[in-house]
Amino acid sequence: MTTIHISHASRWFGNVVAVNDITMSIGPGVTGLLGPNGAGKSTLINMMGGFLAPSTGTVTLDDRPIWRNEEIYQEIGIVPEREAMYDFLTGREFVVANAELHGLGKKAAQRALATVEMEYAQDRKISTYSKGMRQRVKMASALVHDPAVLLLDEPFNGMDPRQRMHLMDLLRRMGADGRTVLFSSHILEEVEQLASHIEVIVAGRHAASGDFRRIRRLMTDRPHRYLVRSDDDRALAAALIADPSTAGIEVDRAEGALLIQAVDFGRFTQLLPRVAKEHGIRLLTVSPSDESLESVFSYLVAA
Repeated sequence: MTTIHISHASRWFGNVVAVNDITMSIGPGVTGLLGPNGAGKSTLINMMGGFLAPSTGTVTLDDRPIWRNEEIYQEIGIVPEREAMYDFLTGREFVVANAELHGLGKKAAQRALATVEMEYAQDRKISTYSKGMRQRVKMASALVHDPAVLLLDEPFNGMDPRQRMHLMDLLRRMGADGRTVLFSSHILEEVEQLASHIEVIVAGRHAASGDFRRIRRLMTDRPHRYLVRSDDDRALAAALIADPSTAGIEVDRAEGALLIQAVDFGRFTQLLPRVAKEHGIRLLTVSPSDESLESVFSYLVAA
């Protein structure tokens, strides 16, 4: 169980605080790191990968310090957002060079290139690669030593839909195998499909942690929206609107349903079935309409 522990870590550049007193743990499975541009995601990943020292606090791998600990690189693979690549090399030469840095040979490099489906272009110079191809060869170099931890900063940038689906499948398999996989992304749909756990960074601070649906349910100060279908929407709306747990009800004619805004989540979840039973109303559909990752992220960023 390889786990990265971040404890009260901050990082500043001059007078700019990029990461501010963050504490979190990243364990086995796939974790999505979310935040607006400039939130501090790349800085945090660079500290986890040993590229930056925390100004205060600690970043450790299974209680071993990451900063200035060369042995850690046997266990960590990192795919940075910035492209610091040698364009005069071929893809194969680039990955072989990274393999040799780990004391490995060409077989390890060939295996990594096959894993990311880059064998067909391995003998072309990197200067001829598209953005998506560059992303994949960076991924191969990060996987060459079969790391237990994989850190990826915006890995889907520039990939076409097929390449994106392949990488998502690869990361899912790695997470299922017990590896610790962390990736940052600004494409919420990808995170929703891929990550079993999310960490949200806003303005350098840790805003939320966990499954995004659970985070939404914990946000009791935000109105919750439900889509409800019944066999008598009019009677149901009349009964619910009289209760203080319900702030507003709209009729969504396109959906053939009620959109209910609940300001007291706990009270409303008890009220709805009771009212339906008392009035002989059959509930056909009850579903939260604001528990998508996009909604949760919007709430957190606006907080």
